Amino acid sequence: MFNKILIANRGEIAVRIIRACHELGVGTVAVYSDVDRTALHVRHADEAYYIGPAPARDSYLRIDRLLSVAKQSGADAIHPGYGFLAEREDFAQACADEGITFIGPSPHAISKMGDKAVARATAQKAGVSVVPGTEGEADLTDEELIAVAPKIGFPLLIKASAGGGGKGQREVHNLEEMPALLTSARREAESSFGDGAVYLEKLVEGARHIEFQLLGDHHGNIIHLGERECSLQRRRQKLVEESPSPVVDETLRARMGEMAVRAAQSINYTNAGTIEYLLDKHGNFYFLEMNTRLQVEHPVTERVTGIDIVKEQIRIARGRRLRYSQEDVQQRGWAIECRINAEDPFQGFMPSTGVVTRINFPTGPGVRIESGVYEGFEITPYYDSMIAKVICWGDTRAEAVMRMRRALSEFRVMGVKTNIPFHLQLIGSLRFQAGTFDTRFVEDRFALEEQEPPHRDIAAIAATLVEHQRGQQTTSHIERRERWGMSRWKWGLRN
Repeated sequence: MFNKILIANRGEIAVRIIRACHELGVGTVAVYSDVDRTALHVRHADEAYYIGPAPARDSYLRIDRLLSVAKQSGADAIHPGYGFLAEREDFAQACADEGITFIGPSPHAISKMGDKAVARATAQKAGVSVVPGTEGEADLTDEELIAVAPKIGFPLLIKASAGGGGKGQREVHNLEEMPALLTSARREAESSFGDGAVYLEKLVEGARHIEFQLLGDHHGNIIHLGERECSLQRRRQKLVEESPSPVVDETLRARMGEMAVRAAQSINYTNAGTIEYLLDKHGNFYFLEMNTRLQVEHPVTERVTGIDIVKEQIRIARGRRLRYSQEDVQQRGWAIECRINAEDPFQGFMPSTGVVTRINFPTGPGVRIESGVYEGFEITPYYDSMIAKVICWGDTRAEAVMRMRRALSEFRVMGVKTNIPFHLQLIGSLRFQAGTFDTRFVEDRFALEEQEPPHRDIAAIAATLVEHQRGQQTTSHIERRERWGMSRWKWGLRN
């Protein structure tokens, strides 16, 4: 096993990896920027090192500083988590050059699948259907992309080649708006992943987003851990994920899983990865992309399979064989995850920053919380706005939904606004409970008033009047007690 692992990330995923390392008896090294000096991952790690100012480009995206800390601390492996440098071929290669194990796929696999345009070509060679879009492996210029767009047909998507999570992604409905959207997509991709390359892809309307979790070792063994339903999104950012999917039966699961494994085998993939598909109304599925890293929503797969994906990543990176065959993987029950973000759903999901003055996490049967936030923690504008992930499990989907509703109702955050009210309304909708939704459901068919909740002023006035009335009653009681000849102190002792 490794001596020390440096976690090249922050927030809840850094805490998650640190906990897995501690359970395996491996030392941990955290890194932090100016605004993360008191972050939870820094507190939980065995060692912590400063790497630069708050902007990610000056800290968490600095490969040279991360490698310097690894050598200084004596870390013999680096776990990138997700986001930042997790899908950067040059980072994986730099680790290899320094004799440090990168806990993830090889640089070759990242170059083949981490770059989304190249991944499309690779998937096609492996016999997997892909969504129509720009073909080949070249990084096309804006002029070339604008020229080819009409051949693909509108609506279409501009997507970042080097990343995922909806960053650097724009929806285009006509040629006139394309130049400005290309510019903004490249700018966001450069800021998020350090690479402004983009490609085009046809927008499949009415589709569902289904992904398959993969694990592969260095001995040629690759398995899938079943699917995750990730169709509930807003602006291409996932909001709610679940496993299994309400629309995937055993036959379809076997077909999609087999193709996912085949695509990974074509590049000798190792460690954890995810193949993402679009599933249309007729049951046809198309390769979307491959994420060559750990996913935000990995806990739902862990909960239904009983397999700790982060621990498996570490064991695989150490050269161990997979402990599971495909036949060993069984899905038990149902798991749902809600991402709790610091944003105001009643004001267009505007980001909310500030100090978390109070936070009460839900507990109870079937509830799991992943978070890097605590009372007194400051939510800044520099990084992702996610406060926590709430994962609920049940024997059936209905039980998982009911547990999620209870958990969200118990979740209390003060100091910043959150999207908890949005999640409560979403999981209470009939379409969600029936499982009849697609990737456009939240934006096109689900209505949450993006304004002040109705009657808020009336409720505030009523609360003020009630409080005033209680004060008046307390005063009258005290006056009455004093007329009875009993002091306030004695009355307090008596009651």
